[in-house]
Amino acid sequence: MNNLINEIDRRRTFAIISHPDAGKTTLTEKLLVFGNVIRSAGTVKGKKSGKFATSDWMEIEKKRGISVTSSVMSFEYMDRHINILDTPGHEDFSEDTYRTLTAVDSAVMIIDCTKGVEPQTIKLFKVCRMRGIPIFTFINKLDREGKEPLELLEEIEEVLGIESYAMNWPVGMGKRFLGVYDRYNEVFIRWQGKEEEQHIPFSELDDAKEISEHPTFVQAKEDFELLEEAGNDFSIEKVKNGLQTPVFFGSAIANFGVEMFFRTFIDLANEPQPRQTVAESVKPQSEQFSGFIFKIQANMNPAHRDRLAFLRVCSGVFERGMTVKVSRTDKAIKLTQSQQFLASDRETVEHAYPGDIIGIYDPGVYQIGDSLYSGNQQVEFDEIPTFAPELFVKVTAKNVMKGKQFGKGITQLVQEGAIQLYRQYGTDDYILGAVGQLQLDVFEYRMKGEYNVEVVYQMIGSKIPRWLEDQKVDTNLFDSRNMLVKDRNGDYVALFDNDFSLRWFQDKNPKIKLIDIMAQDEE
Repeated sequence: MNNLINEIDRRRTFAIISHPDAGKTTLTEKLLVFGNVIRSAGTVKGKKSGKFATSDWMEIEKKRGISVTSSVMSFEYMDRHINILDTPGHEDFSEDTYRTLTAVDSAVMIIDCTKGVEPQTIKLFKVCRMRGIPIFTFINKLDREGKEPLELLEEIEEVLGIESYAMNWPVGMGKRFLGVYDRYNEVFIRWQGKEEEQHIPFSELDDAKEISEHPTFVQAKEDFELLEEAGNDFSIEKVKNGLQTPVFFGSAIANFGVEMFFRTFIDLANEPQPRQTVAESVKPQSEQFSGFIFKIQANMNPAHRDRLAFLRVCSGVFERGMTVKVSRTDKAIKLTQSQQFLASDRETVEHAYPGDIIGIYDPGVYQIGDSLYSGNQQVEFDEIPTFAPELFVKVTAKNVMKGKQFGKGITQLVQEGAIQLYRQYGTDDYILGAVGQLQLDVFEYRMKGEYNVEVVYQMIGSKIPRWLEDQKVDTNLFDSRNMLVKDRNGDYVALFDNDFSLRWFQDKNPKIKLIDIMAQDEE
């Protein structure tokens, strides 16, 4: 039991979130360097250098210079076991990001100092706030000219509605950038135009005349003193309750201020927290093993056509070879193939503790949201949100002779949860639903690259999906304006052209109850 408690205390499991191009994947790479996981950091857009980000392991991510799937990286750092989940920034992959946020205990939010708080940042912040996840802010790209620090803090408070506390304070920006004034560690970190940093304790600053008497430093010190008088007091209780965000300034691409941020972050961030089930809250210290699946990924190793389920360990100790039950099916499964990750690189893991993210081989029996547990007491976590797609297409194989590969590919990729599959009532045509066009582009790319099947889309367009409570409904009530389809579970879903056709149908058929799954989740 003491060993379990010690291992829980060592864990830090967090996600990195941001608007696209704010520097999320670049920051992740730097953290991997500090953990001695990689020797040098790659970039998201690494076409010229050939050195791509470790977390961007899909071929399409390297070609487009974007992250399109959440990746998991685990490593040791300063006697802590770190689990980083790097998430897609693009709004078309919000579902993957939202689900990933159910598996973490804290989040690092990156803000571009030149752009401030951006739309996707706001969306992701709201999900963290809704789940009570502590948020640490890293304001990036200080090596460029950007908004004034006080303006950025004010923007965080006004736009996001959360208290801010500057853990360090920038001295200049862009060409005027001299370094950061680190309040938490009481040192001045000097920018020297390269990755090397000079740390000068506050007590020795007066002796460093070339810094303390520099006009930029004098101005920054005046702003900082104003903040000391009028700003918020630091409260670790507020931070852990998601009411205050510690703010750090630095530059991920220049690797400035990143290591000090990381050290401070793992000092302050939550260890694994209790998780809510349908019946009660499960503490990580519980001896009974439990966890839930928040992601399924096909073909991480294309040569083996494998499927991995990503499992967040919530309580007890995972041991390779143990037998667990799946709460949804009540079936017992022996977990003999288990791995930990560095993006697409994997190694067998014998034991895992609360907070850890492990991959377990999926023979086709798991679904996103499944709870796994040992012992006789059933555990069913209430963690994974459901999403309704907005864009719909009919999909067919370009070559009808590849029906078998088409069926296998569509089944496996749909089970990952990025897109949803429906069958049209009456014709049984395949219909895909997605949050955005990029998801469909990735599906098409992966079908060709991983299953050697070219697909053809027939655009249906934007629709409003509503699930039917009574599955014995008169199917003659539906037509082209309210297409009737069945989802993967065989339940009827009506796809309405717009709000007008939805209201018209409800007025004409008041006895038919239509369910909005998004509204259900918000409740």
